[in-house]
Amino acid sequence: MKIALFSDIHANLPALEAFFDDVGTRNADAIYCLGDLVGYNVWPNEVIDEIRKRRIPAIAGNYDFGIGRNSDNCGCAYKTDEEKAMGKVSIAYTNEIIGDGQRAYLRTLPAHIRLVFRLNPGKLDVLLVHGSPRKVNEYLFEDRDQQSMMRIMEQADADILCFGHTHKPYHRILNSGNGRSDRYRHAVNIGSVGKPKDQDPRGCYVLLTIGEDSNTRDKESVGVEFVRFEYDVERAAKAVEASPLPSAYGNMLRTG
Repeated sequence: MKIALFSDIHANLPALEAFFDDVGTRNADAIYCLGDLVGYNVWPNEVIDEIRKRRIPAIAGNYDFGIGRNSDNCGCAYKTDEEKAMGKVSIAYTNEIIGDGQRAYLRTLPAHIRLVFRLNPGKLDVLLVHGSPRKVNEYLFEDRDQQSMMRIMEQADADILCFGHTHKPYHRILNSGNGRSDRYRHAVNIGSVGKPKDQDPRGCYVLLTIGEDSNTRDKESVGVEFVRFEYDVERAAKAVEASPLPSAYGNMLRTG
């Protein structure tokens, strides 16, 4: 089975449209959205409508959680006063333009999705979250201590943990074997469709491949492919600049 996973669109309709065009050529058997549909751009309603129209299962990101409850807190970890000030404008603007039906949809999104594959031999537990299994806005960066990452995955009973939130894609394979036999777990950050932060302005998503022989003892039996795609960055950036949103968000789209 080939599963397409995408996240962190952040109201970037041109990026979402390009994603749908690209993923449509990949013969995916299923598509899941890992949250943060809204914030930082001018198309929150259109993005939500496109995902709902396609009946794509989605979970709530931290921004979705805040907007769904008409909160002035998106759960974002802004580091400077300038970032906090820009973030305040963004969530206020999104709360102002979001439709009632779209807000209700965000409010009812689940916190995670678990997929359990019964394979030969054994099974694989795949857990889809936004930030981490513990908290919607916890950042799981690539340089996180291995023991900490392993503990999070073990406590969540996840052989494959897929998440977004940092907007920086990576795949880490961790061995939780006891010394006598290997047991591999996969931590997969799927990157961002609409607001990359890894110095590559192209959108990013993941194709996860589970075969009939996929298992926890063979680390190569699970396929993880990162797909980068071009989109009309200028259209998205100029939409930001023509709105009440901080123009800096437009430049961020250009630089990734």
